[in-house]
Amino acid sequence: MRMGLWIGIAGCCMVFSAASATGAAIEPLLARLRAVGPHGAGHREAARAWSELARADAADLPEILKGFDGAGPLAANWIRAAVDAVAERQLQGGGPLPAAELEAFVLDRSRDSRARRLAYEWLLRVDASAADRLIPGMLDDPGWEFRRDAVGRLIREAAQHAEARRSAQAVAVYRQALGAARERDQIDLIAQRLRALGEKVDLARQLGCVMRWKLIGPFDDVGGKGFDAVYPPEREIRFDAQYAGKTGTVGWKDYVCRDDYGTVDLNQGLVEIKQAAGYAAAEFLADQERKVLFRLTSDNAVKVWLNGSLVASYKIYHAGTQPDQYQDPAVLRPGRNLILVKVCQNELTQDWARAWDFRLRIVDLNGAPVLSADGNQ
Repeated sequence: MRMGLWIGIAGCCMVFSAASATGAAIEPLLARLRAVGPHGAGHREAARAWSELARADAADLPEILKGFDGAGPLAANWIRAAVDAVAERQLQGGGPLPAAELEAFVLDRSRDSRARRLAYEWLLRVDASAADRLIPGMLDDPGWEFRRDAVGRLIREAAQHAEARRSAQAVAVYRQALGAARERDQIDLIAQRLRALGEKVDLARQLGCVMRWKLIGPFDDVGGKGFDAVYPPEREIRFDAQYAGKTGTVGWKDYVCRDDYGTVDLNQGLVEIKQAAGYAAAEFLADQERKVLFRLTSDNAVKVWLNGSLVASYKIYHAGTQPDQYQDPAVLRPGRNLILVKVCQNELTQDWARAWDFRLRIVDLNGAPVLSADGNQ
């Protein structure tokens, strides 16, 4: 993938000057790369800038890597290709890379995680020992790939303890890994192995799943009209209120998720029915204002509101699910917050279309679980 990208960018730049960038000339060139936009905007200027950056001295690699700061995906592709061109040319010519400077860049957490990872990959090309030296200290790194690598090392270490029947040591290391893990597959694996060792794991809490809800419904969704229809829960939240629903009068019901992943099953919590809309509401107590991500999974059309403001809207029915398929930013306010989820079921009657459910978990911008301050998660 990266080689194809490099060849594509290099090919479009060969028509330009062979002049190389040095020192103070690098930042203006990076600015031109960061200005590139969709539909070819700034492409010609970027191509000229790239052709100069690609001939920069290897000693300038840390300066070029700084260009990732604030760069969008398109600009990042150009900058990545320039870094690769400079580093590859240096190695093919038998020259060294600035290993000490690259390592310092990797350890600078204020820098863009994409740039730090790229610096790390090139550092490994000239210093294979860097992984053993750097990764163990990255359990709390903001770069998800570094954190994942660090957690992976602990998982392997714990497995070695378990194979040697050092159960206490295995449990301790698995617990350390679980506390740092942010990726769902690693969390699942660690929980599985801890349970195999006889340990209890509150997986839902580790994932930040919202487990306690109030449900109401069903309301009408014939022809898909329910998705945009404004039913009473969207106008007011009164848990003692009753309303006219699809099949009669409906009121709010308590619901507690039964599995490890916070699945809210409206077929069980309300009634199994087609062409219907249901609502789930949860109160969340925050001790301070906090930027978070709502990670949502559903096989149905869904909307999510936080304190009356729409956070997510996906009118997609039974197209398959994967964990955290939707990730939307939100801001919790200090004190009480109200989360409202609308879930719409269509007319399909096949077994694979029975699901009428969702899962919602709340994490910070680094993927750590964010829990309600009152413990009522």
